Amino acid sequence: MTMKDKKEILALNAFALESADLSTFEDNLAELLRRREQIFGSLSVLFYQRPLHIVSARGCSILAADGTRYLDFYNNVPSVGHCHPRVTKAVCDQIQRLNINTRYLYRILNDYAEKLLSLFPPELSNLVLTCTGSESNDLALRIVRYFTKGEGFIVSSNAYHGNTAAVTEVSPASYRQGSLPRYVRTVPPPDPLYYGSDVGKGFAEAVAAEIQDLQQAGIPFAGLLVDTIFSSDGVYVDPPGFLQAAVDVVHEAGGLWIADEVQPGFGRTGTMWGFERHGVVPDLVTLGKAMGNGFPMAGIVTRPEYLRAFSEHFGYFNTFAGNPVAAAAGLAVLEVIEEEGLVENASWLGTKLRSWIQDLSTHYPVIGGVRGAGLYLGIDIVDPKDGRPDVRRATRIINALCEEKQILIGATGSLGHILKIRPPLCLQSPEAELFAEALEDVCRALL
Repeated sequence: MTMKDKKEILALNAFALESADLSTFEDNLAELLRRREQIFGSLSVLFYQRPLHIVSARGCSILAADGTRYLDFYNNVPSVGHCHPRVTKAVCDQIQRLNINTRYLYRILNDYAEKLLSLFPPELSNLVLTCTGSESNDLALRIVRYFTKGEGFIVSSNAYHGNTAAVTEVSPASYRQGSLPRYVRTVPPPDPLYYGSDVGKGFAEAVAAEIQDLQQAGIPFAGLLVDTIFSSDGVYVDPPGFLQAAVDVVHEAGGLWIADEVQPGFGRTGTMWGFERHGVVPDLVTLGKAMGNGFPMAGIVTRPEYLRAFSEHFGYFNTFAGNPVAAAAGLAVLEVIEEEGLVENASWLGTKLRSWIQDLSTHYPVIGGVRGAGLYLGIDIVDPKDGRPDVRRATRIINALCEEKQILIGATGSLGHILKIRPPLCLQSPEAELFAEALEDVCRALL
């Protein structure tokens, strides 16, 4: 597959204003679209063939301006549920008392950090707070470079790790044209299509080959950066433990492993962290998105020696990172996850949902397969005649679920033919069953 064949990540299921007939839209929606285009320009992105004008949300549902209520199987930022009362109360209470930067002492920041670090292996004992996952991955790249004295990084072939200048360079999914910089190498995602029956061995060999290629080009190796659920590549998690061999290769070459947990972290995969599925401790873990349930906060969890090596060259201060309101939001999220048993819910309900979809695939060959862990699933949509990826059908399913069934999902993968399923972790069994029934109805219509 060439760069031309790939779809840039923001183009997956994006609304195309230039080809839309706004005369078919309600007047208020058409006006909003025109205003947005004029204000935000060509980088503005909306989803679905008919963009949604939403006004509120709660739990797993989103309310549109016209009164339509949508079941949300897409937005993974409000992971414990839209506008969770525990989180919103914590934020409101704290912002009425104090909000300031981390150059001062306040107890709630220490309380939050200690609770968060208690959920990691003891080797990972230091926390650096940022505001976004992009900032976390950007800083992680810098830390790894200064510790290893290397420059070259290896990522998966359709990875997305954020949108700063440095992180975009290691995010092949963001490229519409051009090529990656000379210090970046890619490996195919951990799919049996590329590696056969022994995915772990094949993936490790691919990483080793790219390390050698970097070294032959005179580029010292720094590290491997992977999202532990390979979300932008199409959602790959099995077999459990397959990452161990690749991490061993990285360490033998003097590199470090950055586990990007921005999407899979905080219970999404049915374990607190995606890396737990592989039984290997990362060198650095980057966090974001779900950390504050909608309040912007992110961070890096790592070993003290890596931070010391970096701090010999640079200081680091982030005005808004670790502010008291962020700490209150983050602490509330951790308490909700624990008290409501959301990790366990993601595990058992995700297994149940995956089983239902797998059963559908035996009746509707447009479903080529389903994979994932917890409440993060990828569903291959294929041409029933030859089993090849079918982007057109995937797009039809996404928009039919939205317009006919009032259920929101997304797309992923380099071609955009994989349905991306990631509802809030508070999802209940009747809601999961409703999704499975709706998917069946839409697939039946495609026969």
